[in-house]
Amino acid sequence: MSITPDKLMPMIVDAADDKKAMNIVTLNLQGISLIADYFIICHGNSETQVQAIATAVRKKAEEKDVRVRGMEGMDTARWVLVDMGDIIVHVFHRDDREYYNIERLWSDAKVVEQV
Repeated sequence: MSITPDKLMPMIVDAADDKKAMNIVTLNLQGISLIADYFIICHGNSETQVQAIATAVRKKAEEKDVRVRGMEGMDTARWVLVDMGDIIVHVFHRDDREYYNIERLWSDAKVVEQV
């Protein structure tokens, strides 16, 4: 990764926001988990919107020469995971976000305030 996770994270948030992602939450997992430095969690109101958000996130990462290690869930678009190594983006369908409530699972992580 040629760009640091701290610099990439707000760009990924902006890419999701550009596609009208709802309730974007960024969790700082540094010092809490070895999985990633950041989880970005958001949702869309339809399968089409979920796919559009995930695609925008992937394109932004690729623009910045960040390799997307994996992208799961695009076929059903209920929970799409975009893995960029240090940053993992979870794009949910609204109903599934409420059901899985992963923010609660990672409640010990700090929420990053977006300006």
